[in-house]
Amino acid sequence: MTTLNITDYTQTLGLKAKQASAHMAKAPAAIKNKALRKLAELLRANVDALQIDNAKDIERAIVAGLAAPMVDRLKLTPKVIETCAQGCEQLAAMADVIGEIIGLREQPSGIRVGQMRVPIGVFGMIFESRPNVTIEAASLSIKSGNACILRGGSEAIDSNKALARLVQQALVESGLPETAVQLVQTTDREVVGQLIAMPQYVDVIIPRGGKGLIERISRDAKVPVIKHLDGNCHTYVDDPCDIALAVKVADNAKTNKYSPCNATESLLVARGVAGEFLPQIASIYAAKGVEMRCCPEALTLLKSYIKNMAPALIDKGLVAIDSEVFKLVPAIEADWFEEYLAPIISIKIVAGVEEAIAHINQYSSHHTDAILTRDHLHAQAFLREVDSASVMVNTSTRFADGFEYGLGAEIGISTDKFHARGPVGIEGLTSLKYVVLGQGEVRQ
Repeated sequence: MTTLNITDYTQTLGLKAKQASAHMAKAPAAIKNKALRKLAELLRANVDALQIDNAKDIERAIVAGLAAPMVDRLKLTPKVIETCAQGCEQLAAMADVIGEIIGLREQPSGIRVGQMRVPIGVFGMIFESRPNVTIEAASLSIKSGNACILRGGSEAIDSNKALARLVQQALVESGLPETAVQLVQTTDREVVGQLIAMPQYVDVIIPRGGKGLIERISRDAKVPVIKHLDGNCHTYVDDPCDIALAVKVADNAKTNKYSPCNATESLLVARGVAGEFLPQIASIYAAKGVEMRCCPEALTLLKSYIKNMAPALIDKGLVAIDSEVFKLVPAIEADWFEEYLAPIISIKIVAGVEEAIAHINQYSSHHTDAILTRDHLHAQAFLREVDSASVMVNTSTRFADGFEYGLGAEIGISTDKFHARGPVGIEGLTSLKYVVLGQGEVRQ
C-alpha cells in the first residue's frame, strides 16, 4: 500500500469501529454472552485448521532466525486454544458490569449522585508474537461493550487472520456488527503510526510487546496509552520460610515457562536461609539448564557447595547432576534490571525483608513480585511497600494473569498507575461517568 492508501485504510477502520462501538455499547448482556460462547465453540471446532495456519507463521519465524522464546510465543497449541475457549466461557458466565451504578448517595439538596460504568468506546491493540492475544482482546472487547482494532505482529499474520475470522463469524451469528472487532490485514508498519494518531476514532491504545515498541508508541501516540514496559519479576525467599515450599515455588516461578512476562527473573534470598535453600534450588535449576547469575556471596556459597557436597550427594543418588552442569556466572549491575525471557536467572543474597523491598523497588519493572515467608509481619510489609502491580505471598509469580485472576482474559498487564494497573480485564476497559438523579430539585 502507498502512504495515501494506508491513510484511507486506517481511517476506514477507525470510522467502522466508531460506528460499531455505538451498537456494542447498547448490546444486551445476553447477546454479548452468546457471541462469547459461540466463539468458544468455533475455537474448539477449528483446532486443526488453526494449527495449519499457525504452522506457516512458525516456519517463517524459524527461517528468519527468530529467537527461541519468540517462536515459543507464536505457538497455538491445542492447550493454548482450549485456554482461549475457556476464557471466553468464563467471561460469558461473569456478571455484566456495563450500566452498573455504584456509590449512589443522597446529598443535602435531595439529589442522588452515583457513577455508572460504561464502555471506553474504541481501543486499538498493538501486539507482537502471541496470536492468542487476538482472542483475549476480542473477547474482552465484546464483554465490555467496546469495539476494537487489532494490529498483530507480522510474524503471526496467518494465525491472527484465522482467529479474527472466527471472531467475526461469532459476532455475525450472534447479531452483533462484524466490525466490532477488526484485524489490520496488512503488515505495513505505517498503520501503527496512523492508528495511534486518530483521537477522533480511537479512545485508548494498548501496546503489548517489546520495550522498543511500547516506548515508541508511548512517545508518539496522540491518544491515551495503557502500557507495561517489561516484566522483571522477583521472588524473595524470606527468613523464616518453609524451605520445601520455597523450593517448589521458586522452581515453578522460573521454569514453568521462560517466555512470559510473569516469569521470575531475579531470586532474592535472605542470608539466614541461603545456606539451606540455595543449594537445593540451584540443583534444580542446573538440572533444567538454567544459567544462574549470582552476586559474590551467592557465587561463593554455591561454588563451595559444589566442591564439598555435590559429589557425596551424587554418590547417594540424591542429586542426579555433576558440578559441570552448574551454570554459575558472576552477576553484573545490568542483571538486576534484566528481563531475560530465557533460562537465565539473577540471584542475590540480602540481609532480610527490608533490603529485599528496597532492591525490588529500585530494580524491578513494577510488574509482579512475591515473598515466600512464614512471618506474617514480613508478608504485610512486603504487600504494603513493594510498588508493583501485583504483589504476592507464598505463591508463584506465574499466576499474574487475567485468566488466573478470574478476569476471563486480559488485554495486557499494566504497570501504569492510571487508568488501570495489573492484569487489565473488563473493568480496565470501562470508564465511570457521574449520574445524578433528581425529583425537581433546583440549586439555591
